[in-house]
Amino acid sequence: MEKKVGIIGAGISGLLACKYILSKGYTPIVFESRSSTGGVCVNTFQTTKLQTPKSYFQFSDFTWPRAADEELQAWELWGGNGEPFGPEGKWRITVENTQTLSTEGLLSRFRDPRFSNIPNIPVLPAGKGPEGFQGDVIHSMYYSAMDFQTAAQLIKGKRITIVGNMKSGLDIAMKAATANGVGCSCRMLYKTKHWSLPDYQPWGIPLLNLYFNRFSEILIHKPGEEFLLSLLATFFQLWWVFSTIVESHIKRKLSLDKFGMVPKHRFFKEISSCFITTVPKGFYDSVEKGSIILKKASEFSFCKEGIMVDDESAVLETDLVILATGFKGDKKLKDMFVSPAFKDCIFGSSTAAIPLYRCNAFIPEFHN
Repeated sequence: MEKKVGIIGAGISGLLACKYILSKGYTPIVFESRSSTGGVCVNTFQTTKLQTPKSYFQFSDFTWPRAADEELQAWELWGGNGEPFGPEGKWRITVENTQTLSTEGLLSRFRDPRFSNIPNIPVLPAGKGPEGFQGDVIHSMYYSAMDFQTAAQLIKGKRITIVGNMKSGLDIAMKAATANGVGCSCRMLYKTKHWSLPDYQPWGIPLLNLYFNRFSEILIHKPGEEFLLSLLATFFQLWWVFSTIVESHIKRKLSLDKFGMVPKHRFFKEISSCFITTVPKGFYDSVEKGSIILKKASEFSFCKEGIMVDDESAVLETDLVILATGFKGDKKLKDMFVSPAFKDCIFGSSTAAIPLYRCNAFIPEFHN
């Protein structure tokens, strides 16, 4: 009997799940609300690079060519003609339109992941929102959806304030600094300092060897662990050792002490919460030149001329505000389902410190 497995979403994670389900002999059925595969990976900035090294990002049986650079300057080469991958390197997908009941074969095309397509827009008190601001406000998701020429024209010669200092914010700030220079500096507002990586080789040691192997199991205590593992986790304190190695490398490469950007938390917390991001090349050089200005802001609000930060009286005069404030992945997940009970079941408690997805499934490998 044919076994079918349903996958919700044709983003990069859905396509990855599809690949492995096929390899196990099952028939995957992928449900996608939009008319394209790749999810939000379809749209990205012109200067965006992969978050992870190419060797981590590719499949062993679906490798990239040796000549492909991680900063792909000509995305059209990856448009489905098969040339970069060779004659065997195409992902063939059959798409069924549920409205017209028609089917179509295509080749998938996707880019750098962006998690969700529901932007997280900060909620501000009445009278302090963008309604009275004379400039423009846009979320990074909509900026990335623009063609490269329109995106370049939007930021050219503008006094730009970026809210948020994760991957999207870093990329846009670097692009704005390159386009406008010191004469029209780009401000970046941030709440929390992060351990953003300059590369994945701290002191020449692949990060993969520190955190992504069986040896890393003794970094922390686990429920029901054996006495020996508990003893190793208690006395070796490897999480502290590994964090120190990575942190010293980041501080040396990016001169974080010089710019006052050393986080208070340890790198282990950063990587455990999946907040790892990479710094664009030359980012802190632009900070030193003054084309990027970093400013800590616990709270901000809009006024006619620009942005007000915390309780400061000075106005940050701004022409364009770009919200690099992330996405509402929880809302997207919950809105997929009609039943309120199932929404609560799939997402978990809203009062939990870290709500997790859960399912009441019987998994033989775990059971035994």
